[in-house]
Amino acid sequence: MSTVALVVDDSMLIRYTVCRFLEERGFTVESATNGVEAVEILKRIHPDLIVTDMQMPKMTGSDLITVLKAKAETANIPIIIVAGRASGFDQQEKRADFSIYKDIDLQGQLEKALDAVMRGTRKKGAAKQQRAAK
Repeated sequence: MSTVALVVDDSMLIRYTVCRFLEERGFTVESATNGVEAVEILKRIHPDLIVTDMQMPKMTGSDLITVLKAKAETANIPIIIVAGRASGFDQQEKRADFSIYKDIDLQGQLEKALDAVMRGTRKKGAAKQQRAAK
């Protein structure tokens, strides 16, 4: 079964770059241009990872994270925030698993974020399996 990611960004270039990056690493990728579209997509898929911009029309990344954390079925999906340095975004968004800047070596940062997030997901999965076996 393939690993599914949802990429949410209003920038076509960033969305394309992140989607291709994830596809090259074996992910099946869905994308949305804002949080409202993402919420609609989440009605039909359950991604293993969400990568979101913070500043978007209709629903911001922060609002999307609020919606995700409020629902049991999406509360534990790992989230990577991608934001521009000039956006005024505070990298201290505590509800995300990883935050990166899209205007500094995006692919290098994505590689580190993906490794950290997926390693954390594997650890959580192993802990669940150990509890279930007891």
